[in-house]
Amino acid sequence: MTPIWHVDIIKNGNMHVFFPFFHKAYVDKYLHCERGENNMHDHLCKILYSKEQLQTKAQELGEQITADYQNKSLVVIGILKGAVIFLSDLIREIKLPLELDFMVISSYGKSTHASGVVRILKDLDKDIAGKDVLIVEDIVDTGLTLSYLKENLHTRGPASMKICTLLDKPSRRKVILNPDYRGYSIPDEFAVGYGMDYGERYRNLPYVGVLKPEYIVINEQT
Repeated sequence: MTPIWHVDIIKNGNMHVFFPFFHKAYVDKYLHCERGENNMHDHLCKILYSKEQLQTKAQELGEQITADYQNKSLVVIGILKGAVIFLSDLIREIKLPLELDFMVISSYGKSTHASGVVRILKDLDKDIAGKDVLIVEDIVDTGLTLSYLKENLHTRGPASMKICTLLDKPSRRKVILNPDYRGYSIPDEFAVGYGMDYGERYRNLPYVGVLKPEYIVINEQT
């Protein structure tokens, strides 16, 4: 890491802040400067799936769902925020009429592991009674969140309910829960990108990668 041996002038709103004799990394962290995808890429220890692989997988899953939901009343429920990019790619590959709704469920916060405490922050806008529901998730981890969600939605009288997830971590499962449609099974590593975050960062990466442990520690402190 190269030290700065002069005074940096950095614009922070209308204020000019002077940082004499500090490392550039310290200055960036102090001002919370995230400098785009290249900087975020350096926070990853590896890329799991490329943009092209993810698009191909969304197409494959869309074709399966199209075949399975012929002559059904399909309602796709996207779980925000993590599933939003996968969901967008997926529904464009489903060649059927469908309804779209969203839920926001909290169980992580800034932690890397599901807390087991589930809160519905945004509920459905539509009635799903008699509908064929497909829940779309970014990742199934312990299964606690989805198990709670399934029980909740079953009380609303859908005709059927299935789960589609981009990623699955079966080694982390704490309840019996098997997705009906699965993109990839992955080991117990913290995946980010393609809508998935850590502390609200990294969602806009176009691929899925594994976050370096040292950046998990840094983010938990900020």
